[in-house]
Amino acid sequence: MKNYFYIFILLFTVFYSCRNDFDFESSTGNLAFSKDTVYLDTVFTNIGSSTYTLKVYNKSNKNISIPKIQLGNGNNSKYRLMVDGVPGKVFEGVEMLAKDSMYIFIEVTADVIDTDPTDFLYTDTILFGEGSQTQEVELVTLIQDAYFIYPQRTQNPDESFTYETINLGIDNDGNPIEIRGTVLDETDPINGNELHMTNLKPYVIYGYAVVPSNKTLIVDAGARVHFHAESGLIVANNASLQVNGTLSNTDDLENEVIFEGDRLEPNFSEIPGQWGTIWLTKGSVNNTITNLTLKNATVGFLVTGNDETNIPTLTMNNVQIYNSSNVGILARTGNITGSNIVINNSGQSSLACTFGGNYDFTHCTFANYWPTPNQTAIVIDDYDGNPIYALTQANFNNCLIYSSTNYSISLKKEGSDSNFNYQFNNCLIKFNDFSNQFSSHPEYQFTGSKYTNCLIATNSNTNKPDFKNPNDNQLYIGENSAAKGSADFNFSSGTNDILGYPRINPTDIGAYNFTIFD
Repeated sequence: MKNYFYIFILLFTVFYSCRNDFDFESSTGNLAFSKDTVYLDTVFTNIGSSTYTLKVYNKSNKNISIPKIQLGNGNNSKYRLMVDGVPGKVFEGVEMLAKDSMYIFIEVTADVIDTDPTDFLYTDTILFGEGSQTQEVELVTLIQDAYFIYPQRTQNPDESFTYETINLGIDNDGNPIEIRGTVLDETDPINGNELHMTNLKPYVIYGYAVVPSNKTLIVDAGARVHFHAESGLIVANNASLQVNGTLSNTDDLENEVIFEGDRLEPNFSEIPGQWGTIWLTKGSVNNTITNLTLKNATVGFLVTGNDETNIPTLTMNNVQIYNSSNVGILARTGNITGSNIVINNSGQSSLACTFGGNYDFTHCTFANYWPTPNQTAIVIDDYDGNPIYALTQANFNNCLIYSSTNYSISLKKEGSDSNFNYQFNNCLIKFNDFSNQFSSHPEYQFTGSKYTNCLIATNSNTNKPDFKNPNDNQLYIGENSAAKGSADFNFSSGTNDILGYPRINPTDIGAYNFTIFD
């Protein structure tokens, strides 16, 4: 029994000495921080921000207890904190070990009316400690007002919600195909005329917004349209979309129309697949797109069917499409005319002219530097070869077609030659058939009549486009580009490049005139 008593005394002594190691003294205001000010990037009014972090350091040799960590505006603050895994706005007795650190996570959801009316900034502080030893870190967020377009919802008896939906037809089993969305209204009680999008403040769309039959959505120069996840725009039968951007004078693209996601933080500025698509359905007419930049969609434009006339369903000029997780422009039996189109970084193909159709592109740059080994710049097919999917024409004049993979074009013909009509005139095309697997393929005989005066990049050292930085969507061509002076001026006379500079003879292949890089 005596031995057990000595063991107990020994354990008590060890335990007590360990407890001394975890004594905490009150903080004396000597904390260090990873930032003096935390800038939570621009968010829309009443839309939650991303989560930002602040690291707090106890650089002393003592364990400390911070008497209080709190937001300057206390429980009235629009900011939210998480300290040591606990959410809140006021925390007391927060302990830190010697030479240790901890993360504080910060979010905000604020209304534009909460901001300073002179600069639309919403600010607060995080206070550490009390009295004269209080330290603080500033919090700053720019809140941007917007028009919000979203499907209405109705609360059910079980407190769930039923949302407004759009009917897209029926599936093979006769069941309705519905997606969450709303029809744009000329007399919306909050937004006014939703079929005329101005540049007064941005538009944020939740779900799919529909341009109804016999109506036209007009988008003014300088307008900004933001799409939430799984959102987009649908142009219905006999409806039209007119995007009326103009050339800008600065890098801010102040006159350009921009379609992109609704996450405004810099970390999201180039992330693909943040929203759905712009869908021009079969029967939509007279769609015109001028000076538009479209970014970070799943499919940039989905063009299904045409109106069976000689008038293009879609006319595009000065259009840039970047970071589409699937396809930049996906046309199915489309009827498209385009000039000065630039597409890059698409998960599958930058341009897909599928199920036949009618296409005419001049001075376009179709590139694809998506970081996988299987993507391409252009795909053309006639589906199963049925005459209803005939490729009436696919003309590419003075176009630059290039990818980070070996094959920038893919031509898939299933029907007769007479129903598969394509023509490349004075184009620069990358096609590196390193294993000669296509050497006898009839569609890739680049000296044939379907390829007039084309430059073929058969390896990485020949006929290089000399892009400035294609991985960052900078597809200007330099003075050493093979595209320089290699275009047919008959397709160029009287036109400007995508930046508004006149084309002079000899002119350059692609959407850009060559430039001398810094």
